[in-house]
Amino acid sequence: MDLHSKIQRPVPKVNTPTSNSPTIQRPTSTVMLTLYLVRHAKSSWGNPGLRDHDRPLNERGLHDAPKMAQLLVEQGVKPDLLISSPSKRALTTALFFAEAFKMDAGEVLREPNIYEAFPQEILRIISALPASAQTVLLFGHNPTFTEVANHFIENDFIENVPTCGVVKITSSAASWPEFYEGNSKVAACYFPKEVL
Repeated sequence: MDLHSKIQRPVPKVNTPTSNSPTIQRPTSTVMLTLYLVRHAKSSWGNPGLRDHDRPLNERGLHDAPKMAQLLVEQGVKPDLLISSPSKRALTTALFFAEAFKMDAGEVLREPNIYEAFPQEILRIISALPASAQTVLLFGHNPTFTEVANHFIENDFIENVPTCGVVKITSSAASWPEFYEGNSKVAACYFPKEVL
């Protein structure tokens, strides 16, 4: 079967794969840590004078971000920590999720190194996450987030994490420094055009 055709139909619900869903390898041992990679919602290119860092969400982004956040709430997700790129489009997306989770805006941590990061930098950020957090949402950018997601998937390939797409990675690691592809796997993908 063509891997690209398989992965383009993300898993709509955890543990409810469809015939068009990607074949996801889930860890067999107990899940200790859960990471969600959230690409920022759709942004506007309407003002060419703005720096890339300052581009806001467009109408579709403002529509998708709260709905994708609500989807995770309905899945029972209870994050301990939200960390965002400081870019306006990523941070605005993160704030919609914080609101859905009934968290204060001030609880969203800004991590400058997520913006324009290479995959290895994101992996470093993951390994340095605090022991007090078992469920973490990272908000950032492509192509890096797609590359990081593929680091944790076997026998499949995510061609592109779309804007406001969410990739759930579960791990049997006891701590974030031990979080790596050997004990951590993509468990689900939630892409707006598929789940909204």
